Amino acid sequence: MVLTYIIIFITVAVSAFAMNSEELFSKLRFNAYDVKHSNQWYRFFTYGFLHAGYVHLFINMLVLYSFGVIVESYFKIYFPGKSGLYFILLYVGGLILSIIPSYGKHKNDVFYNAVGASGAVAAVVFASIILYPTGKIYLFLIPVPIPAPVFGVFYVGYEYYMAKNSRDNIGHDAHLWGALFGLIFTIALKPGLVGIFLQQIGM
Repeated sequence: MVLTYIIIFITVAVSAFAMNSEELFSKLRFNAYDVKHSNQWYRFFTYGFLHAGYVHLFINMLVLYSFGVIVESYFKIYFPGKSGLYFILLYVGGLILSIIPSYGKHKNDVFYNAVGASGAVAAVVFASIILYPTGKIYLFLIPVPIPAPVFGVFYVGYEYYMAKNSRDNIGHDAHLWGALFGLIFTIALKPGLVGIFLQQIGM
């Protein structure tokens, strides 16, 4: 739980400060053109600590809090002594790998920018689904809980569709690849989780 709180604290602090400093915001956001042509590779990491506004920040941090504590708890059970390292690798890996497809598409587009921790948060959410498949997920405006695996299937399908068809300026690619990374990374750490997952959902 401690790492989740630390990440939230740092992200809130950096986001709030950057939203009041155009210069800092510009230096830290993900700009694929600057990464390629100015070798500013640090942007693969720093963009995840910025957000487009306080609503964007609040939603990401609320989701991270809700699922980060679950993942940390299970990591401590399955990976004693290495749980903290693995949680950081999960989060940072989701942050970096989720933006790689956007880099490939926009590396010569000087106007393309991206901010937000959504890819890393999606990685944490999907790690929690494989770790705790009997959990229920509550969504805004939906009055009934959704089984975690069902949510996962619909989430991947929705983000895949939106990545192909949407023009809403939301990083659906990052959501999709972050989710897949979280799932694959967690299974790679402990392949036996697949059997446990299937057993718990009654298969």
